[in-house]
Amino acid sequence: MSEKKTNRRNLLRGAGAALAGAAAGQGAAQAAEAKPERKVHYKNGKKPDKPGLFSGCVSYGNLVFVAGKGAHYKGTIEEHTKTVLDEIEAELKNAGSSMDKCLKCNVYLAKAEDYAAMNKVFQGRFGEYPPVRTTVAPAWVPGDSLVEIDVIAYI
Repeated sequence: MSEKKTNRRNLLRGAGAALAGAAAGQGAAQAAEAKPERKVHYKNGKKPDKPGLFSGCVSYGNLVFVAGKGAHYKGTIEEHTKTVLDEIEAELKNAGSSMDKCLKCNVYLAKAEDYAAMNKVFQGRFGEYPPVRTTVAPAWVPGDSLVEIDVIAYI
């Protein structure tokens, strides 16, 4: 093979490798830009002076996680369920999401016999396509709340 053909092949191989390397570098840069970010969403938009026990609402990428909400006052299961769902809706809106974007919901009842009454208030609050849900009546629900609910949604 002539020296001219060999040099041309080496040049083409080098150019191909350089293009592949540049494309890989661009892909790595795009991947770094697309890395999900963890963000804590505060009720009043202001970070508290000292850290709490847990975050009430956190997003990661396009997912939103709302911690369990309870209604800590004397009242009925219907009143508590409405209060809790209203608080969850406010948290979701603050994070840029909504009730109809909920994917998963966990409901914790202080008393199993409150299941039907809770469902009456719950039904329809998440739009046409409600989230998947788990409902349990553990031995204890924190505070005086008759119900605690947490959700996972998307933005």
